Amino acid sequence: MKKTTPNKSMLIPKIYCNLFGHDYQVSKKVTYHVKEYTCRHCKKELTTNSNGRLIELTPKFKEINAILEHIHASRRERLKMKTVTSSIYSAVV
Repeated sequence: MKKTTPNKSMLIPKIYCNLFGHDYQVSKKVTYHVKEYTCRHCKKELTTNSNGRLIELTPKFKEINAILEHIHASRRERLKMKTVTSSIYSAVV
């Protein structure tokens, strides 16, 4: 029976991250305060929790972030329409 070894293409980045630490970059802005991060080398994904700390991005948090993003986008759109309407109203008066 042949022993399987991890894929070399994933082994190097993991060793790099173990030695030098992760290099996280923002991969998605969910809201102004909640973001998703991905390590450039090993592709590990994190997000911010309710306390503002970084935690691993699990399927549960992906779903939460998707819902949060939808709510945030609709709220921004509603606010934009409200300011446009109020500026039109003030121009008429």
